[in-house]
Amino acid sequence: MVERVEDPGLTASRLTGRRVAGGPVAPGSPAEVTLEDGTTVMVKRGDGPGAAAAEAAGLRWLTAAHAVRVPEVLGHDAWSLVVERVPTDSPAPGAAVRFGRALAALHAAGAPAFGAAPPDGPEDAYIGRAPMRNVRGEDWAPWYAEHRVLPYLRAAADAGTVRPGEAAVIEAVCERLPALAGPAEPPARLHGDLWQGNVLWGADGEVHVIDPAAHGGHRETDLAMLRLFGCPHLELVLAGYEERSPLAPGWRDRVGLHQLFPLLVHAVLFGRGYAEQALAAARTVPGG
Repeated sequence: MVERVEDPGLTASRLTGRRVAGGPVAPGSPAEVTLEDGTTVMVKRGDGPGAAAAEAAGLRWLTAAHAVRVPEVLGHDAWSLVVERVPTDSPAPGAAVRFGRALAALHAAGAPAFGAAPPDGPEDAYIGRAPMRNVRGEDWAPWYAEHRVLPYLRAAADAGTVRPGEAAVIEAVCERLPALAGPAEPPARLHGDLWQGNVLWGADGEVHVIDPAAHGGHRETDLAMLRLFGCPHLELVLAGYEERSPLAPGWRDRVGLHQLFPLLVHAVLFGRGYAEQALAAARTVPGG
C-alpha cells in the first residue's frame, strides 16, 4: 500500500464531506484545519498503513466507556485521521482529580482479554511510530512479557541500543513476572500511550486524552506511564483514581515494572538514553 499524500485541507474535506475555509493548508502532522462552518479540526497522518484506522478504533472504544474526555473522530481512512480540535488551558487541580476518577471508570469498563484490540481495530497496530501487536492472552504476566516487553527488548538489542548484559537484567525480570505482578486483576480498557503529551488540559476545565494505543491491559501500566514523563498534578490524579478504584497494595513498587514497556519502545525509536532508563527501571523492581 502506498501512502496517500495530499494537502491537509483536502484530507479534511474528503474525510468529513465538509468544505474547508481559505486556501491550501501548510503540510504537517498534525495539521490544524478550519472548516467553512468555523469548526477547527486536527488532521493527522498515520505512522504506517492502517495506523490511522487503528487510532480511530481506539478513540471510539475509549469514547464508548463514557468516562474520559476524547476528541470526536470526524473521519479516517488507512492513512489519515480527522478529529475535533481540543482548545487547551493550564493544568488545574480540580481537573486533575476529575481526570483520575474518569480514568478509573475507563479502566473499569474492561476489555475481553489482555491484548484485546478495540472493536474493528487491527491486530497489527502502533504505539507512536513503533509497531504494536494486539495478541490476546488470559494471564497478564506471560502476556506482558511476551507481547509488551520482549519484542522491543529484542529489537533494541539487535540494534545495539541495549547491551547483552543489560538485556539479561530485563529478561530476568520477565522470567520472574508471575511473582512480581501483584494480585491478579481483570483486563482493563487502556489508553495505552498515556504520557503527558497525550493528556490535554482543556479550556472547558476538563482533561482530554488523544493519540491512544488502546488495548486490554493492566491498569497500572497507564498510571506508570503518566508518572514516567511527568504528568502535572499527578498525586491529585492518583487521589481521584483511588477514590473510585483503589489500587492493589504495593502498586508503587511495581511502577518500574510497568514502565519497561514504554521505555523499551522509546529505546527502539529514540536510542540509548531510554535503554539506560529501562535498565534502571528493571533494577527498581523488588526481587527483580
